[in-house]
This record gives sequence, structure tokens and C-alpha cells, in this order.
Amino acid sequence: MEEVIVKLFLYFVIVFSAVFHEYAHGFIAESLGDPTAKYAGRLTLNPIVHMELFGTVLLPLFLLFAGGFFIGWARPVPYNPYNLSDPKYGSLKVALAGPATNLLIAIILGLFLRLSPFFSSFLGVNLLGFLGIIVYINIALAFFNLIPLPPLDGAKVLADLFPRASQLFMQLGGGGLIIALFFAFFFLPVITNFVYFIIVGTSLGI
Repeated sequence: MEEVIVKLFLYFVIVFSAVFHEYAHGFIAESLGDPTAKYAGRLTLNPIVHMELFGTVLLPLFLLFAGGFFIGWARPVPYNPYNLSDPKYGSLKVALAGPATNLLIAIILGLFLRLSPFFSSFLGVNLLGFLGIIVYINIALAFFNLIPLPPLDGAKVLADLFPRASQLFMQLGGGGLIIALFFAFFFLPVITNFVYFIIVGTSLGI
């Protein structure tokens, strides 16, 4: 029963981390003059409007309960690049907003964990462990979404910085997601553990 509770906690952390990720895309787009996300009802932290059946429900739950691994995403927030006040780098800023938000969450909570020996006596080991999981998940989501393959944010970043190279990746279509998942299974945990150690100063042991 305890294991089920922990996995459900993991799931809810994934969902809300993905929601903050997508909200950040819409927030930056609106700050640059594009109200598309707001008019679509997506400029909100309400998780229901951001959920996608496969990426937010089926895949993360299956991975968590079948193999103890996780990855997930929410429905992409729409935006119109032609409305952005920065036509050159606006799309790049919108694309980076999601991963940057996940990293910001990880850094803030991770630094809190780094200082935890000073007040661990009244916080408790379980709370610190749960905070560590939140940090880990947000690092993983940030770097997963930075993979330069469609439909992930990294593909949009690559398109703005290296448009010629991005044309080769765009031809992969849905195959890009398959390659990204392969990368996530075999390489993402190594990167995530390394970044977690840099931020927190200890290993989570995943």
C-alpha cells in the first residue's frame, strides 16, 4: 500500500510539473504580446485543461506501475508566433520557458534541500525525501523536453538557432518522439542524477 501511495505521489508531481511547464509557455507568449493561450483557456494552472490522455495519464501511470520509471507531458499550449513582439527570438523564448520553469523549481527546492541539515530536525526525513523527488522529476522533465526532436521544445529551440540542421530532425515526424523516449530510458537518468547532485549536493539514489 505504501508503494502505491508513493507512486501516486510521483504521478501527481509529474502532472503538476508538466502543468507549470505548459503554463510558462503561455505566460511568456502573452508577455510578448500573444494572447492565444489566454483566449483558448490555457493560461491557467488548472491541471484538467492541460492534460493529454497519452502523455499525462496513460504513459506515466504505465511506466510508474510497470517499471518504476516515469516520463510524461501535458497538452501543448497554443501560441501564434506572428503576434510576438520579438519576431527574431520570441519563439525561442516561448520554447525555453517550459524547461526553464522546471529547472527553476528544481533549483529553488534543491537549494532548500542543500541547506536542510540546518533545520532537518523539525522538517522530518519523509518531507525532505518528497522534496527530493520533486526536484528530480523537474530536472528530468526539463532535459527531456530539451531533446532537439519533434514535438519537444528542443526541436523549436534548434529550429531558431540552427534552422538548416533542424530541417533534418523535422523530417522524423512522429519517429522523433520514439527516439526521444529511447534517449529518456537509457541516458536521461544519468543526466538527471548528475544535475541533481550538482544542485542538492547528494544523490537521490534513483
